[in-house]
Amino acid sequence: MSDTASVTADPQGGPGGEHGRGTVGPRIRSFRRRAGLSQEAAASGAGISARALRDIERGRARRPRAHTLRSLAGTLGLSDDELADLLADARTGPPRDAGRPSLLILGPLVLRRGRTPVPVVGPMLRRLLGLLALKHPEPATQQEVTDILWPSGPPRSHQSLIHTYVSQARRLLAPCGPGSAAPPTVVRTPTGYRLEASRNRIDLGHFDELLARSERLPRAAGPEALYESLTEALRCWRGSVLADADLVLRRHPAAVAAEERRVRAALLHADTALLLRRSGEAVPVLADLVNTEPLHEGLHARLILALADSGEQAAALQVFTRLRRRLDEELGIEPGTEVREAHLRVLRRQPPGPRRADPDEPAHRAPARREPAHPTETHRAPAHRSEPAASTPPPAQLPYGACAFVGRRPQMRVLDTLVASDPARRPHTAVVVGPPGVGKTALATHWAHARSEHFTDGQLFVDLHGHSRLPALRPGDVLAQFLRALGAPPHALPAHPPNEDEAAALYRTLLADKRLLIVLDNARDAEQVRPLIPGAPGCAVVITSRSRLAGLVSTDGARRIALDVLDPDEGRELLGGIAGACNVAAEEAAARRLVELCGGLPLAIRTAGANLVARDASIAGHCAELAGDGILGRLRVEGDRRSTVRSAFELSYRTLPEEARRMFRLLGQLPGPDLTVDDAAVLAGATPAASAALLARLADAHLVRERAGRFGLDVLLRSYARELIGADEAYTARRRLVLSRAPGPVRHDSGQDNCSGSYASSAGSRAQTGGDRKNRRSTALPSAGVSHPDASAPSGPAAGSRTGPSRTVGRTAAPPRAEPREPGVHRHE
Repeated sequence: MSDTASVTADPQGGPGGEHGRGTVGPRIRSFRRRAGLSQEAAASGAGISARALRDIERGRARRPRAHTLRSLAGTLGLSDDELADLLADARTGPPRDAGRPSLLILGPLVLRRGRTPVPVVGPMLRRLLGLLALKHPEPATQQEVTDILWPSGPPRSHQSLIHTYVSQARRLLAPCGPGSAAPPTVVRTPTGYRLEASRNRIDLGHFDELLARSERLPRAAGPEALYESLTEALRCWRGSVLADADLVLRRHPAAVAAEERRVRAALLHADTALLLRRSGEAVPVLADLVNTEPLHEGLHARLILALADSGEQAAALQVFTRLRRRLDEELGIEPGTEVREAHLRVLRRQPPGPRRADPDEPAHRAPARREPAHPTETHRAPAHRSEPAASTPPPAQLPYGACAFVGRRPQMRVLDTLVASDPARRPHTAVVVGPPGVGKTALATHWAHARSEHFTDGQLFVDLHGHSRLPALRPGDVLAQFLRALGAPPHALPAHPPNEDEAAALYRTLLADKRLLIVLDNARDAEQVRPLIPGAPGCAVVITSRSRLAGLVSTDGARRIALDVLDPDEGRELLGGIAGACNVAAEEAAARRLVELCGGLPLAIRTAGANLVARDASIAGHCAELAGDGILGRLRVEGDRRSTVRSAFELSYRTLPEEARRMFRLLGQLPGPDLTVDDAAVLAGATPAASAALLARLADAHLVRERAGRFGLDVLLRSYARELIGADEAYTARRRLVLSRAPGPVRHDSGQDNCSGSYASSAGSRAQTGGDRKNRRSTALPSAGVSHPDASAPSGPAAGSRTGPSRTVGRTAAPPRAEPREPGVHRHE
């Protein structure tokens, strides 16, 4: 391994290692460089001579006086632990085997006392120590400890076992020698347990302190000081967080957040290395991280530039090829602007680096060179002064639009108001909302391509991952991406991590006099998109979301466009555009039935059509395959997760709180097309107020259809809800319905699984008013599996009978008890 690899692979890095406790001189020199001070400046601030500081750093003064070290500590910004270690080294020299314990989790879990490793045996003890170190300095709750120690469920004696493991941890952390003040230990808190230790005793805390100090460095300190500080911070890492721990611990939110901070430090370290022409030192750091973050485009872009600047153009191009293939196979997308720009720079042989001297100038004088405004600036000057710098082309980021696009004419007319000639009737923002799979992105991209000539300065597009398996994008990161696409000069780009307010101001400035279209796809909420909406009158913004985004309509004046499923004729037209219009015409009845089975949902129709083409099957035969239970398991394209209807529903379901998830599962047990709030309260065994709030939450997520105070599920969402519910939960809900005292006769279920939530009810009868349905006795809602109330009830306490003037209710034998299926987890994953 090269010397440059030691940035991430130094086993002695972090607290308590070779770098944490060593001779006084080298450590003071490291602290001074971290602070970005010269010897003269540091000596002046500490009130000593530059020569005295030079002698200390070179080891000539092996035991500096305590007041000198304290003065230097104040000037260099040392922590109390760092000063204490310096004073101890000055008194006795660096310790050998004794000392306070240090807990290392940035890599495999390691406990060290001084420089001596302390064996931590037993998986439960390792899990406990790993969790407490991850949460430090915050406490871990009792529930967190229980979930980490027993992911499959705790035993009855788990409380006493936790006490045992805590006692073992305390004994491990106890110092073995005298003179160790305030050793780390585990203390009890009102909510759980906390690792009581200085941040410098845990490598994650030490890294966070170094990273925070690096990001606070003034620009006047220069890139050298920033590079030294970041190098020291990254030296704490020996691998992924708790690399040898169980998956449940490695995926803990605190572990994920720590990995994100590591990426942030690596990005800033790479930018600074490129600026200083030390790209080769950044390559090992980036190469290690792209293996753990295989889809992070920022890391790949910097690795491409660093390899090219180090003379490894072929390796740089291979990095781009691998990333493009992986993005296509796993996400079905192309690399973003940042990666494509880095690739083009390699192809044009313009890696970042200093300009060559002009041959017309005298050999003894180098050409003048502008100093960057910030160390993260990436040079984009041409290799030769006589070559003009390439101007940034207008962004054209719209993804490929769907060829088979049908209907949506009213919605297209509303979107056309964004380009209306009359400014008085031209809105600035349009919000396209609807349930998963209804075609929001298809409508936005289709309209954007059709009206692109109105936006002469280009189009910006971003998938915000609001409902995605990937983390939702932060507004600051999207602004940085947009600014680079708009050709913002490098010195004007905000520092990393981007300051959101500063980036938004620059974004609005660049768009002030432009005609640009911004498409913000898959938004999570209004707060995610507000900073991305410019104030320029010539710009238009189209936002798609599964949420209603009512805040944008009420406070930002956005036009709201709600998408519903396709009507039967539009559904057949869409099917014909995929499977062939002649095939649909030849089996018109079967095509109508297939559209009905798909509930008119465009994603389901496209998936069914793709399977028809792939299998060369008849439409009638495919209808027979889809009919019945488990339709969602068959509405999928093998190898393409984005074409799986269940997966689209699951992304919305997972964002719900548990109470709303439960209500959604229970709604799948409806024997009728819809219900009122009171019906939902009976179904869930909750109060009407609580049920109304949950139904509103589901309606906002477009998982429930709301009309005239009644709520229902579309056919495929009903099937999905029935997949999620467990046998016990379903039986209890049905029994509550039957036992509710509703006057009038009880209507039998028709026995047709999908007729109550049929496509005809949800699409073909949209114009029907709710007048006749309001007169129904909504509480008289039995379900399949529950007998008619006139049937004889079994004798004994299990009969479930109720006495009273209304009726006696009986039921059939209860279904076998079974554990409810884990919500959001299915066999196809």
